[in-house]
Amino acid sequence: MKFLNLVLAGLLVVVASCSKEKNFDERELHLMSPEKIAGFDPIQVSDRYSGHENGKVYEGLFEFHPLKRPYELIPNLADGMPTVSADGLTYTFKIKQGVLFHESPAFKGPRELKSDDVFYTLRRLADPKLSAKGWWIIDDKIAGLNEWREKNTNLPVTNYEEPIDGFKKIDDYNFSIVLKRPFPQFLYSLAMPYTFVVAKEVVDMFGKEFLNHPVGTGPFTLEKFEQSNRIVYLRNTKFRDKFYPSEGAEGDDKLGLLADAGKKLPLVDKVVVDIIPVDQTQWLNFQKGRVDLMEMKSMYERALDDGNQLHPNLKSNGIRLHIDPMLDVTFFAWNYDNPIMKNKKLRQALSLAFDRAGYNRTFYKGLASEAQSVIPPGLAGYRKEFKNPYTKYDVTLAKKLLAEAGFPGGKGLPDITVETRSDTIPRQQVEFLAKNMMEIGVKIKVGQNTWPELIKKVTTRQHQGYTMAWGADYPDAENFLGLLYCPNSSPGSNGSNYCNPDFDALFKTATQLQDSPERTSQYEKLMEMVALDTPWIFGFHRPEVYVSQAWLKNFKQMEFNHSQFQYLGVDLEVKKELSKKF
Repeated sequence: MKFLNLVLAGLLVVVASCSKEKNFDERELHLMSPEKIAGFDPIQVSDRYSGHENGKVYEGLFEFHPLKRPYELIPNLADGMPTVSADGLTYTFKIKQGVLFHESPAFKGPRELKSDDVFYTLRRLADPKLSAKGWWIIDDKIAGLNEWREKNTNLPVTNYEEPIDGFKKIDDYNFSIVLKRPFPQFLYSLAMPYTFVVAKEVVDMFGKEFLNHPVGTGPFTLEKFEQSNRIVYLRNTKFRDKFYPSEGAEGDDKLGLLADAGKKLPLVDKVVVDIIPVDQTQWLNFQKGRVDLMEMKSMYERALDDGNQLHPNLKSNGIRLHIDPMLDVTFFAWNYDNPIMKNKKLRQALSLAFDRAGYNRTFYKGLASEAQSVIPPGLAGYRKEFKNPYTKYDVTLAKKLLAEAGFPGGKGLPDITVETRSDTIPRQQVEFLAKNMMEIGVKIKVGQNTWPELIKKVTTRQHQGYTMAWGADYPDAENFLGLLYCPNSSPGSNGSNYCNPDFDALFKTATQLQDSPERTSQYEKLMEMVALDTPWIFGFHRPEVYVSQAWLKNFKQMEFNHSQFQYLGVDLEVKKELSKKF
C-alpha cells in the first residue's frame, strides 16, 4: 500500500507540473514523449522519440510531403531534386541560398548554410571515433568514404580536411556526391535524422556537450532541455520562407488539412514537450486538455468502445480519433553471438509456442495484423498470400521441434533473459511471452531497462534477447530487410547479429536495383527466406492509433514525421471554447 501511495503521489506531481503552464491564449503546441531524450546529436538518433526532437531543431536536404500518399520525397534544404548521372552513381545537388543556422556564440554573426556543412555532416556520420548509430545508412556506399574512415581509425585525431573521392564541391551552394555502386535508396538517407545538417563551429565549441546545445537551421530553437521532465522550443524568428502546402492526397481538403495552405511555417510560436513515461499519467494529461496529441500505443480501451470506435464521452469533447496502418514490425530477437540461438529448430519451436492471437487481443485490441516475415503491408516485397508455417500457434509441434533441437521439455536449455523497457506494458508483453514459453518448458526472464539502457544493451551486444519494433525510415522494403543483413550487425540496425550468407548475397544484389518487378521479386524471395529461417519471433504490424484535441490543426498520421511538427497549428477560438469543459 505504501508503494501504491508513492506511485499515486508521483502521478499527481506530474499532472500538477503539466497543469501549471497550460495556456489557452497563445499559439502553443503541447506534446509529450514517453521516453527521455538522450540528446540533440543527429548522428546518435536511435529511436523515433529522439528523431522527433531533433527534427524540430535540425533539417535535412529532403523530407517527405506531410500530406501526399503514397509518400513523396520533396526538397527541403535542397533547392530542387538532384540531377543523377546515367550510371546512377553521381548525384549533383543545389542547396537553397540564404538559409541561416540559429544564432550561437559559436558564430561571429549570421551563419549561412553552405556545401561544406553537408560534407562535414556526412564525415561526422562516418567518423570512427564517434560510433555514430546512423553509420549503416551510408556504410560502403560513397566513393572513398570507407577508406577515409579506416585510415582515421587509429589516428589520434580524425582528419576532416582530407579529400574524399565521393565529395565534389562545385561552389558554396552546389556539390556532387559519387557513389561506389548504384543505391536507389540513397536520397531517402538524406531525409533521415542521421544526416540532418550541423555546423562544425558549434561541434568544436561545445565538444562533448554538443548534444545539449543544438544549433540547426530548423523551424524551432531550443529554449529549455530538462532530460527527464520537459523540453521547450521557440519559433525560429529567422527561419527561411517555407510555406504550408497547397495540395495533398485525395480528400485532404474536406478534412480541413488544406485550410492553412500558403501560410508561413511554423504555425505555432512555442512547443512544449513533457516527458511522461507512465501510461496512466499520459492519459490523465490528455483528458485534462493539457496535451494536444497522444499516441495510443496500447490500452486502446481507454479511447475505443467494443466496436473500436471513439467513446461517446470523448467525442462530445471534440476529441478526434485517427487509426491508420503503420509501416512497422514488432519482434522478439535473439543474440546470435550466443551459439545456442544458431539452432534453427530451437528458433522454430519458440516461434510456434507464441500465441499471437491472444497477444493481439490483449495488447492491440485485435487491431494489429500478424507478421509473417519482416516486410510490412504497403511495401513492394510484401506478399499478402504468404503464410509462415512457424507463426501459427502449435504447442504440440513446438514441443516436438524443441526435442529435436536437443532440449526435450526444455531440459538443458539455459534461462533466456529478454530485455525490454521497464514500463508496465512492455514488461507485461514479455511476461506474456514467458507464460507461452513455459508451456514447452522454456524459461524466459524479463530484463527491465530505461529506453537508453535498452538501446545500449542492444548496440553493445550485452543481451540474450530483446523485444522492439522497427518503423520505416523510408518507404522501401530494403529498410526492413536490412535489419537482418549481417554487415549491419550491432552497433548497426541488425541488433540480433544474425548472419545468413545466402540472404546477404541476394540482399546486396536486390538493393542495387531500381524500383522494378525484378527488384520486387527479389525482395519477395528475401522475405520468404528469413520467414522460414525464423531468425526472430515475428510479432505484428501495428495500427497507429492517435487521439487529438479538437483545436489541433493539420494532424495527419505520418510514418516519417520528424519534420511534421512545423505543420501543426492550434485553433485558439476552439481551444478557448472547449477549455470550459476541462
